[in-house]
Amino acid sequence: MAAATRGCRPWGALLGLLGLVSAAAAAWELASLRCNFGAFCECDFQPDLPGLECDLAQHLAGQHLAKALVVKALKAFVQDPAPTKPLVLSLHGWTGTGKSYVSSLLAHYLFRGGLRSPRVHHFSPVIHFPHPSHIERYKDLKSWVQGNLTACSRSLFLFDEMDKMPPGLMEVLRPFLGSSWVVYGTNYRKAIFIFISNTGGEQINQVALEAWRSHRDREEIRLQELEPVISRAVLDNPNHGFWHSGIMEDHLLDAVVPFLPLQRHHVRHCVLNELAQMGLEPKDEVVQAVLDSTTFFPEHEQLFSSNGCKTVASRIAFFL
Repeated sequence: MAAATRGCRPWGALLGLLGLVSAAAAAWELASLRCNFGAFCECDFQPDLPGLECDLAQHLAGQHLAKALVVKALKAFVQDPAPTKPLVLSLHGWTGTGKSYVSSLLAHYLFRGGLRSPRVHHFSPVIHFPHPSHIERYKDLKSWVQGNLTACSRSLFLFDEMDKMPPGLMEVLRPFLGSSWVVYGTNYRKAIFIFISNTGGEQINQVALEAWRSHRDREEIRLQELEPVISRAVLDNPNHGFWHSGIMEDHLLDAVVPFLPLQRHHVRHCVLNELAQMGLEPKDEVVQAVLDSTTFFPEHEQLFSSNGCKTVASRIAFFL
């Protein structure tokens, strides 16, 4: 996947923005004054939803559901001056299908500084919670999240590789994810929580394969077909961070976001994007070499990339 480009704006979005300028002028002037004369935490929160939509349209291959769900959820949340609960998204799908890419785009287009913003907090179980035997110590996560939300309600929390989270850890987040909880006066309702995992990927792949075999266009696949099988895969997986956490059982997720497996033309799209990002002209021999070196499955159909677009950049470097 190509790196995010914050200047990405389609003409339609620009025209739409013009109509909002006068209405937002007073609020913008007030915010600017607060940013200039004090450490106002929301100054780091600078959502650029037209830019996000443009980047997703140009660079995220083969994910009509993910694009629609993420943009719809973000628009409703960002435009609400007083949300009743935080925005909670759970991204699911096969490796290399764009989950981490989308989460990085969210940081990039919501916060000044992107992933380096002090309001963006990224957790990896391999780095931050490597020893399941230390689960009681790791539960200090609750105090840490509360402290950061007390400092600034406009915060983004990314939890990667939920398949590897120590069992019992995520339950400490429940008080921050719902609408009826009281958390010691902390304003947590403007926060965003993103959970990323491969769980449900096999089930998503099977639905996509059956659609292909039935000669259905993949854009005809609907969330209603995928959400139940993803939820069941998560709830039946004792290694998933949501296991017995109550997060799914209590319906604290605003959206389960499925990422479909990528076909050959999607991988080609990724190769062309990566070449453009490197400032190189598209070369047919390089594109074909990358495709020829990619493994596809199932064995007979050879339909889906076994690692999506995850290794595209390294393969391009090899064939240049």
